[in-house]
Amino acid sequence: MNDAAQIWQAFVVCVSAVFTQNILLSYFLGLCPFIGVSREIKSSFGLGLAVIFVMTTTCMLNWLAYHYVLEPLGLEFFRFILFIIIIAAFVQFVEMVIERYSPALYLRLGVFLPLITVNCAILGASLFMLIRNYSFIVTVGYGLGSGIGWFLAIIAMAGIRQKLANERIPQGLQGAGITLIIAGLMAMAFIGFSGVLQGR
Repeated sequence: MNDAAQIWQAFVVCVSAVFTQNILLSYFLGLCPFIGVSREIKSSFGLGLAVIFVMTTTCMLNWLAYHYVLEPLGLEFFRFILFIIIIAAFVQFVEMVIERYSPALYLRLGVFLPLITVNCAILGASLFMLIRNYSFIVTVGYGLGSGIGWFLAIIAMAGIRQKLANERIPQGLQGAGITLIIAGLMAMAFIGFSGVLQGR
């Protein structure tokens, strides 16, 4: 496959990862920070940008580590350990940068920033790129699209939850209950994009 074809495939995979195969709303990966941080748009925006950056970069690093370190040495079964080490190291770097340049955002995100390390969406994206046998260029597109899809989902949820803050919601549905119901409705809306694409 030539470079132009790979770039086009990367673009298609990126758009698909944002809408029809949204890693959060289609596979429900990364729900913990999604529910915990999506109370206000400002925090959601900061965490969403961090997830885009971490997911795109760690997908690239994990692809390189797998194909140029593990495969030549015949150590493919170590991929889980290596991927988690790379993700943890990179999240630590992002955490230090945010603490240095935006202390207010760092305090607002609280425990959820280091929890990106164990965000299953980050590891899931790296594993999906292996399962689907993506090339490096397509992996970059997939990591970027998955991050943007997660970002859009948490921003949309934060906007809805801020609107609902002053509404009368039954006590049993307050908090995580109404959040999961909204997430289910959002998932159906995003999956509806697949029907539009197939219709064309």
